[in-house]
Amino acid sequence: MSKNKFNKSWMKKHLEDPFVKLAQKEGYRARAAYKLKEIDEDANLVRPGQVIVDLGCAPGSWSQYVGRKLKVPGSDQLNGTVIGLDLLPMEPVPGVHFFQGDFREDDTLAKLESLLQGRGVDLVLSDMAPNLTGVAVTDAARVEYLMELALDFARKHLKPSGSLLVKCFYGSTYNGILAGFRETFQSVTVKKPKASRDYSAEVFLLGQRLRDPA
Repeated sequence: MSKNKFNKSWMKKHLEDPFVKLAQKEGYRARAAYKLKEIDEDANLVRPGQVIVDLGCAPGSWSQYVGRKLKVPGSDQLNGTVIGLDLLPMEPVPGVHFFQGDFREDDTLAKLESLLQGRGVDLVLSDMAPNLTGVAVTDAARVEYLMELALDFARKHLKPSGSLLVKCFYGSTYNGILAGFRETFQSVTVKKPKASRDYSAEVFLLGQRLRDPA
C-alpha cells in the first residue's frame, strides 16, 4: 500500500471512530480524554480538593477532563489545583495552570513548586509518548526514558498516598518499566481502556501509594 493510500485509510478510520465523534461533540481536544475518563471511573482517581499534575499535557484533553470534573458548579473555579506542563504550547484550559517548559529544568520546577507552596501532589498524569523512529531499539529506549522521567517526578512530588498514571507500550522494555513501578508503588495495575484502539500496543500503568524508601 502506498503512503498516500495508507494515510487516506487511516484518516477514514479516524473520522469514523466513535470516540473521535464523541470528542468533537463534547468539545474535547482529543479522543484521549475518554481513556482517562474510563480509568478514572474505575479507579476513582480524580477527587475534589486534589492537587493534580498533567505531564506532557498538550493538546490538553486530559487537563480538560480533570478541569471539568473538579469545576465548582456555577463558577469558573476548580475545587482543587490542576497544573499542566509541556514543552509545546497549549491553548488555555479553564481553571488549569499551564507552564510551557521542560519539567527536568530548574526554572520550570521553580514555577511548579511556587504554585504548590509546599503541598504534595495527589495525582500525576502522563499521556506522553516519544516521537517514534520506526527503529525498535531506539523507540523502546525513548519510551523507557519517558517512563523513568514520570516515575522520578512522582517519587519527588507525590504524597505517600498519591497515584501515578502513565501511558506505556508493550515492547522490549515493558517488563523493566513494570518492575520500576512495582519497586515504587504498593499497588500497580495495568489498564487497557475501550478508547485505546485494539491494534495499539499502548496500555496504561497505574501506581498507587508510594512504598517507603529503603
